[in-house]
Amino acid sequence: MHRTTLEQWALLENVVELGSFAKAAEQTNRSQSSVSYNLALLQERLGVALLVAEGRRAVLTPAGELLLGQVKPLLKAFTRVESRAATLREGMRTRLDLVVDSIFPRQRLFAILRQFQQRYPQTQVRLTEVLENASGNDVAQSEADVMVLTRRQDITGRGEWLMNIDFVAVAHRAHPLFNQPEPLNDELLRPWPLIRIADSDRQAGRDAWTFSTIDAAIDAVMYQVGYGWLPEERIAEELAQGTLKLLPLSHGIRRATPLHLIVKQDLAPLDEQVEMLLALFSQQER
Repeated sequence: MHRTTLEQWALLENVVELGSFAKAAEQTNRSQSSVSYNLALLQERLGVALLVAEGRRAVLTPAGELLLGQVKPLLKAFTRVESRAATLREGMRTRLDLVVDSIFPRQRLFAILRQFQQRYPQTQVRLTEVLENASGNDVAQSEADVMVLTRRQDITGRGEWLMNIDFVAVAHRAHPLFNQPEPLNDELLRPWPLIRIADSDRQAGRDAWTFSTIDAAIDAVMYQVGYGWLPEERIAEELAQGTLKLLPLSHGIRRATPLHLIVKQDLAPLDEQVEMLLALFSQQER
């Protein structure tokens, strides 16, 4: 049996933060005598002085500072438990599963998640980033509440077009392709490896080098392994600095890949958190 209670430690924290027993009593809707009694009992059971008066303020002793510092994480954890219980009582979801194609702009994605967390701090978002052409994504997609994916026709769910992701043909500025006659055509490109991102068999080619992540594909182009079509948003800095340059192709320098915002089929009606997440994704494009 514990000799002290979280309630007593919480009162100690209030007294220290507010500087007096009277203010702590007012904040916790207690009498000042109740606060004094509980803190006296706390110190008696510990056998350690936790507070000392400095003028009109109550401050921690060195022992009190040490012990309260160890208890504070427990107080925060207990507060989270009570908040989670309130969420469950009110019927709000505690977790939302989100699957996003990794070509979606990272800056926009985390801005959306930050706004969602500020609105629903008790709802955990389990984010899975996927490359749709890569294998092994079926489980994640089948369990997801909300998806941002390219292949709308392959997914069971309700959705709509969200945005286009622009891919541009680039190579490192020192790549030999820039010494070739312009404009570049397929014949001039053929001797050099084409860098692809997690391609399926439908796009695989003898001269294509496939990488399982966007970052790896970008690095491959940066290190002059080959050339490729890369998400323009992800290489904006390299383009601005001139490290990567657009290839002077005869056609097809820019390609657009659509992304769709999709909701799990059996989520009907939509709950408040899902509606808010959908709104945040939609607003980011306005």
